Amino acid sequence: MPSTRRQLLKTSLTGLAGISVGAVAPSPLHAITGIKAPHFEAKVKRVIFLFMHGGPSQVDTFDYKPKLQQDDGKELPFETASNIDAKKRLMKSPWAFRQHGECGQWVSELLPHTAKVVDDLCIIHSMHSRGQSHGQAVSMLHTGSDNLVRPSVGAWISYALGPLNPNLPIFVSISPSPGHGGPRNYGNAFLPAIHQATVVGNSGALGSATIKNLQNTRTDPDRQQEQIELLQALNKERLQTIGDDGLTRGAIDSVDLANRMQQVAPEAFDLSQEPDHINKAYGVGEKATDNYARQCILARRLVERGVRYVEVSTGNKWDQHSKLKSGHEKNSLMTDRPVAALLNDLKSRGLLDDTLVVWGGEFGRTPVAQGSDGRDHNPQGFTYWLAGGGVKQGFAYGSTDEYGYYSVSDRVHMHDLHATILYLLGMDHQRLTYRYAGRDFRLTDIYGNVVHDLLV
Repeated sequence: MPSTRRQLLKTSLTGLAGISVGAVAPSPLHAITGIKAPHFEAKVKRVIFLFMHGGPSQVDTFDYKPKLQQDDGKELPFETASNIDAKKRLMKSPWAFRQHGECGQWVSELLPHTAKVVDDLCIIHSMHSRGQSHGQAVSMLHTGSDNLVRPSVGAWISYALGPLNPNLPIFVSISPSPGHGGPRNYGNAFLPAIHQATVVGNSGALGSATIKNLQNTRTDPDRQQEQIELLQALNKERLQTIGDDGLTRGAIDSVDLANRMQQVAPEAFDLSQEPDHINKAYGVGEKATDNYARQCILARRLVERGVRYVEVSTGNKWDQHSKLKSGHEKNSLMTDRPVAALLNDLKSRGLLDDTLVVWGGEFGRTPVAQGSDGRDHNPQGFTYWLAGGGVKQGFAYGSTDEYGYYSVSDRVHMHDLHATILYLLGMDHQRLTYRYAGRDFRLTDIYGNVVHDLLV
């Protein structure tokens, strides 16, 4: 920028706000958002959430039920949930189950690649949640509430811990679905705006794997820097006028982050740098796996460079109310190989030791048939798995009943899962609060217990 023009800008801003452009240097994020230090020593630094949107069937993936196979076509001998659209006719799994790994955990033939890494998994068979519909259950999973606007899990983690790399977002959502809550699932709600996710791709499709509008092709760098300095000076002047304001602070932080990201983010998002053997392991270039493989590789690249929370979404593809066999087989072909490759890749780089990987949907599916060949929603009992730092390996916890409908032993509610994730990150879910509208809010509301039996 020519020195005369820059001096004129400084002079005009000083007259306007009583401050100079030079005073608008980026502040450390913790200094302007009230981020807390960890409550205790963390077992992991970062989280990758593999969101199986739509609800994969637990009795067709990890929750082997011999009684269901034996009683195929018979009537379920107890009551179903009152608001499901399903008959009481039991429908066996169309896939065979086998025990795998040294741990001997059961995995169906639907997931052959995941079966090979089962010794790394901590499988929870006793999940349950609120919300019979997708909208309710997806909101419960992402925000801890099935009907109110609340900050998402990633936003809470961003607020709690701040950045590992100040030049990249703290929270990235890859290919989120626009339905079933849309932006609420990765939003900040009443937390400062800087804590909402940076979004890449949409509705399960990664596309070009770039952040929209990151590069300015209309303005030369000097002129852009002028604009940024002017904008930030005006924002700071507003803060001096009206007092501390979360929205304005969030705007300042977001502009600062976007400015820094122009230098570093292009490399982080450049999947062309990956070697051939990595692409082959994940399934890049193959029709069934290419999209999800690239999403998983991007997730690994981001956590490797300091992003704290990455969600990778399939889009609402696991929702098989009919044609269960063809639908679940298509979904498993899409995700199974990339997910297993992600775990192996993280492990080979030493990242799995301090990364938590979480796999699951908003709910599971019924062991009784819907129509002739589908399964309805089932938040009463379903399966999740965890892998990585701080959790037991080759371990299964809890159980559903003999048909896989209700969670019956060592039950784990969605609030408990959230509490456990925060615990692994060094945060006490009861102490992680934010004051808003006259009360203290937290991710788990007034509920939740850390499931210590899952932890090493």
